[in-house]
Amino acid sequence: TLDSQETVRGAAGSDYNPVSVIGSLFGGERPADPVIPVDEEKLGVALTDLAGVSGSSNDGTIRFEPNKAVAVPGKPGKTLDAGQSLISVRDAYRAQVQTGQARLVELPVTTSEPTITKTELDRAMKEFAEPAMSGLITIKAGPKEIQFGPARSLPQILSMKPVDGRLVDVYDKQAIDKLLDGVFDGIMAVKGDGKKYQVGADDVAQAMKTALAGKTPAERTVTIDLTGQG
Repeated sequence: TLDSQETVRGAAGSDYNPVSVIGSLFGGERPADPVIPVDEEKLGVALTDLAGVSGSSNDGTIRFEPNKAVAVPGKPGKTLDAGQSLISVRDAYRAQVQTGQARLVELPVTTSEPTITKTELDRAMKEFAEPAMSGLITIKAGPKEIQFGPARSLPQILSMKPVDGRLVDVYDKQAIDKLLDGVFDGIMAVKGDGKKYQVGADDVAQAMKTALAGKTPAERTVTIDLTGQG
């Protein structure tokens, strides 16, 4: 922003340069630099958000296909250089205030490396993806149960996303709802606030996290707690 008050104070300050003093007696003008404070934190956040949208690098991930998990390595690309762009935007705004003309600003880019390393990709495959796709899981609630398998349902539900350099498992709640097809309708579970709620996709996803890590049919069978006692 332009700080008008500080700019005027700067212009109104005493100037003892003889040329300026004589000039002012005859109505001469004295240019004053605009005072433009920059909220670098706010501008930095805006540029970082923009960089996240405009970046061309692809992070490594794991794709779930019928009966298998496929590791997809990341690729380097280009993204906005947020630090240098901050300087470019600041200088462009100052020039706009001084000249009254808005100019197109080309923001600098830099090479961006994938945040997911091969080591992390291998870890996620070994610790989550491969066990998850190794067979059927069974989720129970009260007298009802439903199975999810690697051939059809798990590829619809599972994905992984990068968070702080690690791949974390993600569950598509809409896909779970569709696949449940009302099987747990009418079955209620006590939640943390002591109230009863219809068992739904959130409960199933939480149970799936445990079941998918199991190695035996018994370990891959999880019963949703309806009592709230854990």
